[in-house]
Amino acid sequence: MRYALSDTLVMSWRVAKRITRSLDTVITILIMPIMMLLAFRYVFGGAMNLGGVGAADYMLPGSVLICIESGIAYVGYRVFMDVHSGIFERFHAMPIAKSSILGGHVVVSLASNLISVAAIILVGFLVGFRPQAGLVEWLLALALIALFAAALTWVGVFFALIARSSDTATVWNYIVIGLSFVSSSFAPVDAMPAPLAAFARNQPITPIADNLRNLFLGHPIGNELWLAIGWCVVIGATFWVLSVRTFSLRR
Repeated sequence: MRYALSDTLVMSWRVAKRITRSLDTVITILIMPIMMLLAFRYVFGGAMNLGGVGAADYMLPGSVLICIESGIAYVGYRVFMDVHSGIFERFHAMPIAKSSILGGHVVVSLASNLISVAAIILVGFLVGFRPQAGLVEWLLALALIALFAAALTWVGVFFALIARSSDTATVWNYIVIGLSFVSSSFAPVDAMPAPLAAFARNQPITPIADNLRNLFLGHPIGNELWLAIGWCVVIGATFWVLSVRTFSLRR
């Protein structure tokens, strides 16, 4: 275990250095959710009935989720490039823990996503986000964000391992971003047409966005938090198993 952790840290440092050499990807990850937050806050916010909740308070959770969904595409691209550049075969021939090869990508993805989320929340404060959460609510919100990011990271890793082109390795994240738009992230579900509202209520993004919003605003969360956690665990566990099996076949 000690060697596995040490090797994972080394692999994480390798991936982190690659990110610092392409800061344009970091800027791209941040620009879209920030622009969406500003647009919904100042362009559409005044025209929407958000149930008495301020536009910035309502829409910040959706911007956080979009930020994570955009960032996960790049972990897929980095894994794909490693697979098809031949470096994976080189790593397999080295005396290192094989779990560290994917583990480095996962650790850096989580770290970079949490940094991006912090930037989005900071911008939220500047445009009117006023959370009422206490310490416990903040910790629960951050834990849910990290769990969501981890689940999507394994989705990105799996599609990168099976992809035949870099475009295929990242195209799946547009589907996830689409789910965010058909959810309660930026508009109340009750305002949608009935068939669309039924779909929005029964897909994973809505309970995650709702619980983040309730935690930030200090509202009761009830059993809905377990539904959000359950979605993240099921998605993450499923694609972790698929990723590990696919990766083992490449040895």
